[in-house]
Amino acid sequence: MMRVRKIGTGRGLPDTRNGAGATSRRRFLVGAAVTGGLALGWAFLPRNYIPRLNLAPGEQALGAFLKIDRAGQIIIIVPQAELGQGVYTVLPQVLADELGADWRTIAVQPALSGPFYANTLLVKEWLEGPGLRATGAMGEHLLDDYARRNILVLTGGSTSLAMFRQSYREAGAAARALLCKAAAARWDVAWESCDIMDGLVTDGTRTLRIGELVDEAVGFDVPSPLPLRPEREGDNRLIGTDAPRIDLPAKIDGSANFAADIRLPDMVFAAIRQGPVGALRLKGFDEQAARKVIGVLDVIAQDEWVAVTATNWWAANQALGRLDPVFETAGPPLNDIAILNALKATMGGGEGGRFFARGDLSAVFEKARIVSATYSVAPALHLCLEPMAVTARVSDAGAELWMPSQAPGLAVRAVADALGFAEDAVTLYPLFAGGSFGRKMEVDAAVQAALIARAAKAPVQLQWSRSEDIIHDRPRPPALAKMSAKLGRGGVIEGMLAKVAAPSALAQLWRRIGHGENVLTAIESTATTADHLAVSGLDTPYNITNYAVDHHPAKIALPTGRWRSNADHYSAFFRESFIDEVAEQAGVEPMSFRIQMLGGNPRLAHCLTTVAALGEWQGGMPGSGQGIACHTMAGASIAVLVRASLDGGRIRVPQIVAAVNCGAPVNPDIVRQQIEGGLIFGIAAALGGAGHYEGGMPTALQLGEMNLPRLADIGTVTVELIAAQEDQAGVGEIGVPAVAPALAGALHTLTGRRWRSLPFDREEG
Repeated sequence: MMRVRKIGTGRGLPDTRNGAGATSRRRFLVGAAVTGGLALGWAFLPRNYIPRLNLAPGEQALGAFLKIDRAGQIIIIVPQAELGQGVYTVLPQVLADELGADWRTIAVQPALSGPFYANTLLVKEWLEGPGLRATGAMGEHLLDDYARRNILVLTGGSTSLAMFRQSYREAGAAARALLCKAAAARWDVAWESCDIMDGLVTDGTRTLRIGELVDEAVGFDVPSPLPLRPEREGDNRLIGTDAPRIDLPAKIDGSANFAADIRLPDMVFAAIRQGPVGALRLKGFDEQAARKVIGVLDVIAQDEWVAVTATNWWAANQALGRLDPVFETAGPPLNDIAILNALKATMGGGEGGRFFARGDLSAVFEKARIVSATYSVAPALHLCLEPMAVTARVSDAGAELWMPSQAPGLAVRAVADALGFAEDAVTLYPLFAGGSFGRKMEVDAAVQAALIARAAKAPVQLQWSRSEDIIHDRPRPPALAKMSAKLGRGGVIEGMLAKVAAPSALAQLWRRIGHGENVLTAIESTATTADHLAVSGLDTPYNITNYAVDHHPAKIALPTGRWRSNADHYSAFFRESFIDEVAEQAGVEPMSFRIQMLGGNPRLAHCLTTVAALGEWQGGMPGSGQGIACHTMAGASIAVLVRASLDGGRIRVPQIVAAVNCGAPVNPDIVRQQIEGGLIFGIAAALGGAGHYEGGMPTALQLGEMNLPRLADIGTVTVELIAAQEDQAGVGEIGVPAVAPALAGALHTLTGRRWRSLPFDREEG
C-alpha cells in the first residue's frame, strides 16, 4: 500500500481561534511587534514582488494586471476565480473604463498565483481576531504582508470588487498615461493634453491606435500621482453600463474549458472512494473483482481513500463498486439525531463567546417577561453542477494541475507537500468552475489527483461521482438558536439575546487548507473556541439598545466549510423569523415593526418600503401568503418579499421581489444576475438541499432526491436596484440570507403556525 506524506502543519500560518484564552503564534508575533520587539525586523523584510506574466510575441506588460499587443488587443489579468459571478467582466470593465478602451478589444487571462494578487481583504475578514484588531495600523500592516508572503490568492466573501477595484483603476490610469506619453512624444505635445477614447489615443485633432504605441509606451515612467478619471462622470464611459459578459460566449458555444474538458497525451481517468463521514482509514478491498471491469488499469490505495484508474471514467467508477472498500470509522456513525443532540448539549453546556454586545442585557432581562423561540437549520450542501474534478500531470521535475480553485496558492502548497516538491515546482492552471459557493476553496481533490498521477506514471483526470461529492461535501454547518427578547411599552424591543450553537466552520476550513490538518484534526482544533464568523450577520441592523450574541462552539463529526453567505444565511433566518414573532406579540404588522427600529439605517428602511410597494405588501394578514425580511452584508442592503402557496402539500413560490442598495453598480445586469441567482439559491436551501445523515452516510445521494425547486415552483422574480452614489459593494451573497425568513413568514400566513426549522421539507410545526 502506497503511503502519503502528511501535509505539513509547521508553516507559521496563523491560528484563527478568537475565543477567550486562545493564544497563537500570530498573536505572539503581533504583540511583540506592537511593543517594538519585531517592528524593526519586519520593516526591513523585502516586499518587492514581480508578477508572473507570460508574454506572447508582440505583447507588452504594463503592470501586473494588463498586457497589450501590437494589434491593439487588451488582455486583462484577473487573479480571482470565475465561478459564474461575472468577475471576468466586472474587474476588466473597471480597468477598460479607466483606460478608455474599446470593449470589443478586451480579453481576459487568469493570473498565475503570486504575492501581487493576494486578497488581503478576505484574509483580514477571515483571520483577524481581537488580538490583531487591537494592534491598529501595525496589525493591518503585518496581516497584509503575511497574506502576500503566503500567496493567499483567495476568491470569496463578496470581496473581489472591493479588494481589486482600486488596483484596476490604477492599472488603467497608468497604462493610459504611458500611452499618452508615447503619442505625445510623436506629436511633440504635452502628454497631459492627450487622452484615450473608444480605444484611440488623441490630442483632440490626431489619433493613433493603442497597438501602434505599446512598444514605445513601456519605455516611459508612470507619473505620480496617477491621473485617475472622475468615476461615473462624463460620456462614453463603461462604468454603469451593461457591458456584455466576456465569459459567456465560450460557455454557450462549448469552447470554454472546465476541469473535465482537459485532454492531455496518454491521459487516464480516475474515480475515487473515500468512505463514510468519519472514516479513519482504509481496511481492505477486493482488487481482483475490480480488475475484471474492461478498461481498468490500476488500483491505487492510500490510508484514507482508494482510487481506480482506467481508460475511461465510466469503467473506473464501475470498478469502484466492485472494489467494495471497507473503512474503519471513528466513533458511532453520524446521524441527524446525534447532530441535533450535540447542538442541544452545547447550548446547555455553559457560557458561550459573546460578540456584538452593547448595553446591559442582564439588567433588562432580570425579572422580566421574556419572549423566546428556538430555531434550527440542517447542514446545507453545495450541490454544484460540477462535482470536484482535477487533471494532474506529475514528473520528476514537478507537477501541473488544471482545476478551478478559490485558493490556488494553498492548493499548490498542499500538492507540493504531498509530493515532496518545492512550491515553485508546482503549477496550477486556473479554470472556470461549474458552480462553487465555497466548495472550490478545498484542496483535497488536488492532492488526490497529484498522488494518483504520480502512481500511474501518466497524466490523470480525477472526477468525483455525484454521490462522492455529496458524501464528502463540507456543508454550511448545522446550527441551533435560542432567541429571546424583552418587549417594552409601545411594542419597543428593550433587549434581545441570540444564543447560537454551531461549529466554527470557517476556522475549521482554515485549519484544513491553511495548516494542512485532516478533517478530524481540524474538528478537534476548533471544537471549543467561539468564533465571531460563526455568528456573522447577527450584528442586528435594528436600533435595539441592549443586544448581544453568544456563540456556543459545537463539536460534531461532520466536517463543515464555506458556503454562499456562510453564517449570514442562518443568522438572518434566526433574527428575521424572530422579529416576525415579536411583532405578532407586540400587535404590530411585520414591516412597520421593522421600520420603527431602523431610524439609524435609512438605506435598509428604503429597501423595505420599496419592496413593500413593488410587491403590494398586505401587512402579513392571514391568507395573504406574503412574508417580508431584510438583511445587510458586505456593504449591501436588501429587503425581500415572498409570496408562497401550497399545492397538494408542495410549497410553491409564485412571486419574489427584492429591493437592493449595493452602491452604484459597475455592471447593473451582472448585479441583477447575482441577486436573482442568490434568491433562487436561497429558495432551494429553504426547501431542500440539506445534508441528512444516517449510518455515517447522507440519506440522499442524487440531485433528484434533494427536494430542490423546479421551474414550475417559482414564478416571477423582480429585482429593483436603488440608486446610490457609493462604490458598488459585493453582491455574490446578499441575495441568499433574507429569502428563508421571508418564506417562513409567508407560510405562517397560510398555515397559522411558525416554521422554525430549515429546510422546510422536514418542518414539523
